[in-house]
Amino acid sequence: MELKATSMGKRLAQHPYDKVVLLNAGVKVSGERHEYLIPFNQLLAIHCKRGLVWGELEFVLPAEQVVRLHGTEWSETQQFHHHLTTLWQKWSHEMSVIAAQVLQQVVDEIAQSDQQQKWLTRQQTAGLQQKIRQALSALPLPVARLDEFEHCRDAWNRCQAWLNDVDKSRLAHNQAWADAMLSQYADFFNTIESSPLNPAQARAVVNGEQSLLVLAGAGSGKTSVLVARAGWLLTTGEAVADQILLLAFGRKAAQEMDERIQERLHTQDITARTFHALALHIIAQGSKKVPSVSKLENDAQARQALFIKTWRQQCSEKKAQVKGWRQWLEEELSWEVPEGSFWQDDKLARRLGSRLDRWVSLLRMHGGSQAEMIESAPEAIRAVFSKRVKLLAPMLKAWKTTLKDENAVDFSGLIHQAINILEKGRFVSPWKHILVDEFQDISPQRAALLSALRAQNKHTSLFAVGDDWQAIYRFSGAQLSLTTMFHHYFGEGDCSDLDTTYRFNGRIGEIANRFIQQNPHQLVKPLNSLTPGDKKAVTLLADDQLEPLLDKLSGYARPDERILVLARYHHLKPAALDKAATRWPTLQLDFMTLHASKGQQADYVLVLGLREGSDGFPAPARESVMEQALLPAAEDFPDAEERRLLYVAITRARHRVWLLFNKEQPSVFVDILKSLDVPIARKP
Repeated sequence: MELKATSMGKRLAQHPYDKVVLLNAGVKVSGERHEYLIPFNQLLAIHCKRGLVWGELEFVLPAEQVVRLHGTEWSETQQFHHHLTTLWQKWSHEMSVIAAQVLQQVVDEIAQSDQQQKWLTRQQTAGLQQKIRQALSALPLPVARLDEFEHCRDAWNRCQAWLNDVDKSRLAHNQAWADAMLSQYADFFNTIESSPLNPAQARAVVNGEQSLLVLAGAGSGKTSVLVARAGWLLTTGEAVADQILLLAFGRKAAQEMDERIQERLHTQDITARTFHALALHIIAQGSKKVPSVSKLENDAQARQALFIKTWRQQCSEKKAQVKGWRQWLEEELSWEVPEGSFWQDDKLARRLGSRLDRWVSLLRMHGGSQAEMIESAPEAIRAVFSKRVKLLAPMLKAWKTTLKDENAVDFSGLIHQAINILEKGRFVSPWKHILVDEFQDISPQRAALLSALRAQNKHTSLFAVGDDWQAIYRFSGAQLSLTTMFHHYFGEGDCSDLDTTYRFNGRIGEIANRFIQQNPHQLVKPLNSLTPGDKKAVTLLADDQLEPLLDKLSGYARPDERILVLARYHHLKPAALDKAATRWPTLQLDFMTLHASKGQQADYVLVLGLREGSDGFPAPARESVMEQALLPAAEDFPDAEERRLLYVAITRARHRVWLLFNKEQPSVFVDILKSLDVPIARKP
């Protein structure tokens, strides 16, 4: 059957199409120079319209495309339209039955995912989306028409929900699943620690994403969550002990974690390892030999003695390099260097020893050749950095020679070797779940070790617990962006906040939180306290009031209440503390540096030294070209790490914090704290 434009209609319409022919399951629209085949499976609608004289057929196609036939006799147009529509609708009904079956299969898969007793990851939902798209591409009907058919409509709407807002659908599933788990395992969450886990802690524990960052603010129970996570994996059968790798940054932290696991989980099958212990294990298994770690790694005095000896030998033998060292020390570090054979000066040597130790450590951590290190340095300092590296080359060589003589390796070498073994496939990771404590302290080298482990098994989950607000170890190689840009480095996943602190009151929390979040590079998170605290919970006090403050504390602090006295450096310990045992015998006073206070807590905290100057707080920037080239880039925010250091100090306290400042040369932090409504007291 066909429909043609009349002779007059053809002349007046001046349209490319003047004939339509009905095919088996479609139509062919043609003209003298044009032809268009329209199968029914691309046809969305057929419109029949009447003009002043002639008829018009309009075929609507996907992507808002329309094909028109003009100038046909009206009664013939109506007749053709009726016949075509009848055939098209009959075909559509037959095809809709097939489409409904295909859609139902997809809906059944969605339902199966919903009903499964497991978390639905982003990776899994992406796979589900792909299945839906594949099913839709195999339908005999255009998807734009599915809503017309009652037996397709509900299934199509469910598919659309997953396609249009997959995050909403996934979150709804995971919320319902988490609710069910928290109810089903209520006894576990109530008894795994001495106090029941709060909802935020419990939800972090059951979160099943492949890459999960748990932001654990000060005092929010990060250790409880790590222990509970390990217990949850064992209790639900998601893993056996051998498939769980628990990592800490120091031996003491690993030992404390082991004690907590034995106490709460009643097992010795899970042990926390340091990154270095993990690297040793991988090397031992992958190379069939157990390397020994150099004794120098745990003896800073011996390391510095080695470097000073090498430096003195270098200067006495290579006069050409003496000029380079003098220029480095005087011009870049602004040190006073004696005339003549300055390398023989013991005071200067002692001062330089710790710097040499630090710089060689950074070179070892990089692990590349001299050329690679120089090439990776920022262009603005590359030329100067190249000179510095060449001056340090004898120290690095002496270190490597000592390792060879000891038949030992250093810490950086351990991790480099372990990564190499993993990449060559000489060790196959047995771990399905990697749990990392204090993740904000991770360095690029340690991150590379984690990535090498996960590369062997794409389904290995990473459960990272840390707090970017407490990242204070950039000087030792920690890279903050590995936490603040976690998913960029470790893959798609979730971020979970532990939103309640059990340590400090609301006033301490308010000041500390507002202070740290003035830096836009810090992640935003809630951290609520259980008690309000009064306005004087954080107080600024002149530093000449230290002894009156301790006098006052001796009047009301109980003997079992701990008082932390914190300063930026060891040598700033106040002389008043030397007489503390006799003058304030009932006070439990502990002095330590701000860095050492990380992980500590006390009832009262006294932060000393808020002043400007070389020993001030915030500490003035002292980075040499070596640090600029080899350490992770710092944020472009004033005193960012020093600000985090003060946050750590303030959040050690349960009840009250005094911030002691110098009246003549107050720290820049004083005005900032005053703007946050921290009161200044004339006396304690």
